[in-house]
Amino acid sequence: MTTTDVPASQTLSRGIRVLEILADSQRPLALDDVAGELAVHRSIAYRLVRTLEFHGLVSRDTSGSISIGPGMAALAAGVAPDLQAEARRELDVAADELGTTCFLTVYSRDECVLLVSVEPRNATAALAQRPGTRHSVAKGAPGRAILSLIPESEWPADVPASVRSDVRGLGARGYAISHDEVIPTVQSVAVPLALRGRQPAALGVVYVGSIHSVEVIAARLLQAASAIRDALGG
Repeated sequence: MTTTDVPASQTLSRGIRVLEILADSQRPLALDDVAGELAVHRSIAYRLVRTLEFHGLVSRDTSGSISIGPGMAALAAGVAPDLQAEARRELDVAADELGTTCFLTVYSRDECVLLVSVEPRNATAALAQRPGTRHSVAKGAPGRAILSLIPESEWPADVPASVRSDVRGLGARGYAISHDEVIPTVQSVAVPLALRGRQPAALGVVYVGSIHSVEVIAARLLQAASAIRDALGG
């Protein structure tokens, strides 16, 4: 391990990890769960949670279970607000047309981070995707789409050979697909979103079943990506 691999502030790093753990969880967590994930004593986890709670970044219910607090929404809104606004405008329409959940992911430290998620208003059931959700860029259609925008020499070492092959073939096709990788039984289609001066990104959809072909879905996402690039000046 090099000095660059060690956080300058262990306490701050642990606090951030608490937020990441809660963001990744599908349910509120008990303090013991947080302490276990951090591999620290319960008293340390308690002090971290109390500090984050003071700033509104986490909240606790009457049973003491901990979840992400409303203060995180204010912070998240400040992340590339122009990109979020344009993506939401385009994905609102695309989600209704396709009847599937549409989303924007951005690249951050070898991970895909969900920034915007839009569920179709006219569907009886749709998959929910929570902003802030993360997964390895080596998995899923969004990961493949993002990797297509990054020189292969800069890819994480754990990208499987099958994914590398998929990404190399993405250029001619223009979109990536995956099934049962990030979420069991769920299929995803994604297209790259390259914007000047910004981290690589991708637009995608997730669904269990769709009346539209993969090609139709990809074409609609490519249309949305083009509109976003035009609105943000490339």
